[in-house]
Amino acid sequence: MSVSRFDRYLLSQLLQLFGFFSLVLVAVYWVNRAVGLFDQLIGDGQSARVFLEFSILTLPNAIRLVLPISAFAATVYVVNRLMQESELVVMQATGFSTFRLARPVLYFGLVVMAMQLMLTNVLVPASQRILADRSAEISQNVTARFLNAGQFMHPAKGITLYIREITPTGELVDLFLADERGAAARVIHTARKAFLVRGEAAPKLVMLDGATQTLTRDGVRMSVTRFSDFTLDLQGLVNVAGGGGVALNAVPTRALLGLDPEVMAATGVDAARMLEEGHSRLASPILAVAAALLGFAALMQGTFSRFGLLRQMGLAVGLLIAVQLVWTWAGSVALASARAWPVLYLAPGLGIVAAGVLLAWAQRPRRVRGAAA
Repeated sequence: MSVSRFDRYLLSQLLQLFGFFSLVLVAVYWVNRAVGLFDQLIGDGQSARVFLEFSILTLPNAIRLVLPISAFAATVYVVNRLMQESELVVMQATGFSTFRLARPVLYFGLVVMAMQLMLTNVLVPASQRILADRSAEISQNVTARFLNAGQFMHPAKGITLYIREITPTGELVDLFLADERGAAARVIHTARKAFLVRGEAAPKLVMLDGATQTLTRDGVRMSVTRFSDFTLDLQGLVNVAGGGGVALNAVPTRALLGLDPEVMAATGVDAARMLEEGHSRLASPILAVAAALLGFAALMQGTFSRFGLLRQMGLAVGLLIAVQLVWTWAGSVALASARAWPVLYLAPGLGIVAAGVLLAWAQRPRRVRGAAA
């Protein structure tokens, strides 16, 4: 496939503006996401390194979301500038048809589509798997989240915790734990030493050389049980996120399309949801091609004007919104039935067809306003 000098010129212009718009949009999304991560992680006692790690792991998904918008914005901006500078008008005067002018835009859309295919099917699932593992690991690190020596803490409603000292090896010295959640009685655990061990769903607190006091609410009866070692499951005692479930966006595309029974059981979703997720990863990159072609075809409906192509830009934005509405509707239809997944390809297909119709319409001979009959 030969690439002419004009194709290289327009493609370079599109890629430069595409990189600029992508950088701006990703930065805006990342800053918005980073604020929430900062409050969540730093507030839970995590280090700045953990915050930076989580922020980097969210970048592939952010880039995936902004690529079609960046492709559309870059196409509209470049075509509007070339129309104002009469460059496209000159190329049309030399015999280039609108379809010939759209060829580098198609190349540009295919480049963006390839990038998004790599993101949606490889990088995003991999980053989400790492993010889920790290989230589960940090969620079970109760020492970093809740345990501070020398002060009373309330990790959950009705729970009071006090630790006199935490040794460098993680050993808890002189532990006091009061549970006021029971309707019939309150329970108090004390231990000379304790330490945390990892459990399947939540950490476990192993207490050594202590006692458990149970006092009824009416104050009539109290029982004391002394123990040399006692293990308390912290599930339900403290709020620990990441309960072991598998996120659907972390599942490989092949497993989704193949309706893997193990994945279906781990995620807890039905066949329709798996097929919708899998085919969305294949159909959404085509939206980048449709967005770029729609932006170009809509602006080609105008002629040279020093005031810009505002009406044509409005047409391009309206068409893009219509395609997005069809995409949203198709997603809801695909979720309702496992056999309806082909409807996911309707939105990008309609976008490309609409761009072709607009290019053919722009190719028609135009009457000059005020010309003699």
